[in-house]
Amino acid sequence: SSSLTEAKEFVKRLKRQTDLCNMVKTVRALLNNNSTVTVLRSGLHAIFNEKSLDVTKDLFQEKFRNPKKRQKNIQLKCLKNLISSLTSSTDIRDLLSCLSSDLQTFVIKPSKSKEAFKEQASDFMLKWNLLLSNVGKILTINRTDSFG
Repeated sequence: SSSLTEAKEFVKRLKRQTDLCNMVKTVRALLNNNSTVTVLRSGLHAIFNEKSLDVTKDLFQEKFRNPKKRQKNIQLKCLKNLISSLTSSTDIRDLLSCLSSDLQTFVIKPSKSKEAFKEQASDFMLKWNLLLSNVGKILTINRTDSFG
């Protein structure tokens, strides 16, 4: 039974690796298209300028927690850093490096213990997924040219 469990985990990791490889291929092709990157950047900047993400920002406010422990909205900072480093012919490794650096700064280094890291990492992932979902929805509904 332990071999079966290990085999299932291996298959999950392999599927995840394949998904990531396919995503990298797609993103790499898009990054090489100057007009696509320009339109995407303008759409993303418009989302921030129009304050379309205010609802998302409100969800990140942890009103019921101790004010000293409030999240500093690191997901929006990470997204803005990614957008600022997004240019045509940007290598995907540069974007991943940018995100990795932000994760080091905002999630990994501030963690004092293994439990604190797990909590911060899961909180980051939950809110990061929520943010990206909302950005995707806004681009799909309001800025179809940017989303294409």
